[in-house]
Amino acid sequence: MVEPLPETAQNEMTNIITILLMLGIGASIPTDKVLHGRTLMVLFLGLATFAVGTAGGVFLGKIMSWLSKEPFNPMLGAAGVSAVPMSARIVQHLGQQESKRNYLLMHAVRANVAGVIGSAVAGGCFLSYFQKLF
Repeated sequence: MVEPLPETAQNEMTNIITILLMLGIGASIPTDKVLHGRTLMVLFLGLATFAVGTAGGVFLGKIMSWLSKEPFNPMLGAAGVSAVPMSARIVQHLGQQESKRNYLLMHAVRANVAGVIGSAVAGGCFLSYFQKLF
């Protein structure tokens, strides 16, 4: 009876909370702003940023693997995207598909948290820069 509880907390409950949060945010946006050019541009830029960040993380992971001459899984670079904890879970899942001996979750979470900290620092720098402009 206890086994389904962590499964529910990891999957269904997270999805329900995300849906409710997005529904609340979406309901607060005026209808004339939803399909406005700026809104679509922000969505597109967010998607592009996520894609470039993931590809850049894998690319830099390959460079680190090449330079260090030691075994290093370049998928860990993809976990540096600050989509907590989903990118770390995806890296773990893909690593397990490749080899059942891959246990990347703890390393991926470490890269994931570093990505979050890096995003917060970069966001603070951007805010301080733009605050001076305006």
